[in-house]
Amino acid sequence: MTRVVITGASGLLGRALVKDFKENGFTVFGLAKSRVSPGLLALDLLDSDALRSKVRELRPDVIIHSAAYRQPDQVEGDAEGARRMNVHVPQVLAELAAELKAQLLYISTDYVFDGVSPPHMADDQPNPLNLYGQTKYEGEQATLKHCPGSLVLRVPILYGPVEYLAESAVTVLFGALLNPPAGGYTVSDLEVRYPAHVRDVAAMCRQLIEKQRQDRDGVFGIFQWSGQEPVTKYALVQQMAALFGLPLDHVSACRTPPASGTRRPMDSRLDTSGLRRLGIGQHVPLAQGLHESLLPWAERQAGDASAGSC
Repeated sequence: MTRVVITGASGLLGRALVKDFKENGFTVFGLAKSRVSPGLLALDLLDSDALRSKVRELRPDVIIHSAAYRQPDQVEGDAEGARRMNVHVPQVLAELAAELKAQLLYISTDYVFDGVSPPHMADDQPNPLNLYGQTKYEGEQATLKHCPGSLVLRVPILYGPVEYLAESAVTVLFGALLNPPAGGYTVSDLEVRYPAHVRDVAAMCRQLIEKQRQDRDGVFGIFQWSGQEPVTKYALVQQMAALFGLPLDHVSACRTPPASGTRRPMDSRLDTSGLRRLGIGQHVPLAQGLHESLLPWAERQAGDASAGSC
């Protein structure tokens, strides 16, 4: 059986990757630093010696690198930590993949682009607006340099079955509806995003690996995926409120660019023609995906309210 190492295996995308690859007959080794549930292997990716030793021990045929330092605001305050995780770790994994002759898939982001001229093509010159995007772009370069023939998959903002609402920049917005802050809540109605469900992304990662196994000389380099429904954060909150019958009068839309803070692309839509030419592409409708992902939290809130009224 094909042996697959998945980094960030306890994270939102990592859990979906582990599930999809296992269900499709792969032998999966999930690496995680935190939330190490049964079946995962505890490992700090920043310990390069331990990382090299573990990957050599596991002898994978495939490495999927989904771990990252991905909170843009936090990255701005920790440039050294971000470069260690987002640039150095991909380089180490690329060197290992080349040594072991393993397939390597590096998960990158739409934030490598400035969002000025969408849709962004895979071969467009990146122009990241913040350090997170810059370090992920440098991680792409390290991956392709040290493991020629490897794969890079750029993805947009992700959501899915979260373990806590703040685990996704999509689902975190639901918290303001469930527990309205005093004085109301303002959310951006400016930047356009294209959310993708992690179930879709995990399946496409597997399909991309399978396509490359059939044609190592023809399938390599940078690919991109994007959700199919453009939304702002305010539009997401509106959709969540409609899905669960929650009041929206305490939420207001902000349509002016922020005067300070971490810059973000205005419209980060990615061209997906590279994957589609390979016959790869699937999309959980946003309303369906939001309902599936948020229903447990809505039911928990309703249960707490019912218990409190007794």
